Amino acid sequence: MRNNRLLGSIRIQGIVIGALMMRELHTRFGRENLGYLWIIGEPILFCAGVTIAWTAMRPAHEHGLPMTAMVLTGYIPLTMWRHALMVSAKAFQANGSLLFHRQVTPLDIITARVLLEILGTLASGIVVYLFSYMLGYVEMPKIWSLIYMGLLCHAMFSMATGFLFSALSELSEFVEKGLSIFTYLSLPLTGAFAMVSWLPHKLQRIVYWSPSSQSMEMIRGGQFGWNSHPMFSFYYAFGINFLLILIGLFLLSGIRKHIDVN
Repeated sequence: MRNNRLLGSIRIQGIVIGALMMRELHTRFGRENLGYLWIIGEPILFCAGVTIAWTAMRPAHEHGLPMTAMVLTGYIPLTMWRHALMVSAKAFQANGSLLFHRQVTPLDIITARVLLEILGTLASGIVVYLFSYMLGYVEMPKIWSLIYMGLLCHAMFSMATGFLFSALSELSEFVEKGLSIFTYLSLPLTGAFAMVSWLPHKLQRIVYWSPSSQSMEMIRGGQFGWNSHPMFSFYYAFGINFLLILIGLFLLSGIRKHIDVN
């Protein structure tokens, strides 16, 4: 009986989150022109633009690794994380009225918004990657399992930071105003620009512990193989992201009283 109730509750929340995702798509992109396709169109334009620019300006290979593949394996996860953060700040301000519905919770709202960005970025990344493959700029990944683990950990990291910043931005206006500055200052720790093994030893010890760097090292290890010397610990990456999600859930559990529901 308890299992049936739990499954029923999960099913209801899944329906709620799916409905919120469709509402978010319609609110942000509408049905005119490309409509819902813009959810992958925006990341495609960003990732493709950066990839073309870096491929044109930088050497074809760095440390023996192809530049185009380095850019793709860095900027696709980076775009996922940044977009998840941006839609998290003051996420409840525009959606507070939805909380009048008994089934809708703050967790549902932020989960729908962040999950939409994760799926949109993944879809756009696949499109850009396949297009680059057809043009001969990248090869198929060497270790698919590492690709999957890296993407899973980075999706967890994006979801965790979405939970954290959605709650903290409601508690403090400073968090919302400082979000853009935070994302730029934290770029060196994301692992998007270089592999950890390329860095000086002192910097390696700092960047290694970044959850974002951990997942990007997995993705690049999956793309280039073990000869690229990826530095990561799956147990640490999964554990730290799981802990961040728990902290985010704790903050969200008490955030409703701070939301101005109009």
